[in-house]
Amino acid sequence: MNPTEIETLIRDIAHRARAASLEIATLPAATKNQFLQLLAEDLIAQTDAILQANALDLAAASENGLSGPMTERLTFTPERIEKMAEGVRQVAALPDPVGEEIERMAPPRGFDLRKIRVPMGVIGIIYESRPNVTVDCAILCLKSGNASILRGGKEAFHSNMKLAEIIQSALKASGIHPDAVQVVPTTDRAALEVLLKQDDSVHCIIPRGGEGLIRFTVENSRIPVIKHYTGVCSVYIDAAADPDQAEKILVNSKTQRPSVCNAAENLLIHQEAADQLPRLAKALHDAGVELRVDVGAKALLDGSGLPLVEATDEDFATEYNDLILSIAVVPDAVAAIGIINRCGSGHTDTIVTEDAEIARQFLAGVDAASVFHNASTRFSDGFEFGLGAEIGISTDRLHARGPMGLNELCTYKYVLHGAGQVKD
Repeated sequence: MNPTEIETLIRDIAHRARAASLEIATLPAATKNQFLQLLAEDLIAQTDAILQANALDLAAASENGLSGPMTERLTFTPERIEKMAEGVRQVAALPDPVGEEIERMAPPRGFDLRKIRVPMGVIGIIYESRPNVTVDCAILCLKSGNASILRGGKEAFHSNMKLAEIIQSALKASGIHPDAVQVVPTTDRAALEVLLKQDDSVHCIIPRGGEGLIRFTVENSRIPVIKHYTGVCSVYIDAAADPDQAEKILVNSKTQRPSVCNAAENLLIHQEAADQLPRLAKALHDAGVELRVDVGAKALLDGSGLPLVEATDEDFATEYNDLILSIAVVPDAVAAIGIINRCGSGHTDTIVTEDAEIARQFLAGVDAASVFHNASTRFSDGFEFGLGAEIGISTDRLHARGPMGLNELCTYKYVLHGAGQVKD
């Protein structure tokens, strides 16, 4: 497509999405839930077709030398499709946020004034690799009364277009405007540049992907952007940690799925618990993890026979998305909090301790969207939080932070009932 054709295409998509958004903003919850139940059924019924489309993307990934972690994020399995469908069912079971009364007020003039939740309008989502995002974003936007424009990456193009086809079929069968969910049918970068300029029709942009994509989006958008730059998550093992629990949480946080944003990238361990480090390091090494160590950790592990890499300050601020972990020995929780707040990305951090006061200090002091006590960082997830799914995990502060579910995809308006009052 030439630049003129791309601009025409994206402008048309944006204008049609805006028109659809006004219709679906008032859809009954029953209609939206009917669509979601039908979509979940169709995803399962078309598992083979989804896997065939995904196979085309995986073949291209292999030819293009896509990294192992990125290929893992791209890959569908029957189990992942079933989990995706279960996320759709969970969203169907959640309360409809549209029209929910947030606050009721009684102004002095005798008005009945309510603050209620309403859809944003049109939400553009830009994402890479993970094709399940197509479904997650479509269902959350629709349930919250928003139209969505989805622009996936070239790595998952065939998977995304097959999912778009299934979504469109379920929309039509449910009597919902087909422009409620639109997938941009090109991966040309020019289409993204045009989309980011449609501030007359699109009300919010949510990028999901690497830091480069997010910075490009922020720097080129005329539309408000909700950001998630990186997932630099840390596990802090306190002096009062249960050793077995600490090992289980640490290994799970790093290795359960290392390519995702809530995987741990750093281990901080109290010097009084450092005698556990050789055992922890061996467990990590046995799971295939490369160990990058500071001076204190190196001194404790030199005699272990494990391969070690000297860590730099930059390593503690790096999202590896791979089986790599930076390790530092710290004097206390205050030092751990300081490192996290300096090097972390404000995503998710966890403390392992049996000391309630130290846990309280950590949970209050760490500046992150999610802070955990005695739990894996991998639970920082909309599905695990009971949100059904999430449209992303915001490390921003306005207007949403952490996993973005239905409520975070809404804004609000004031509704006033009077009895003929006029202003003096």
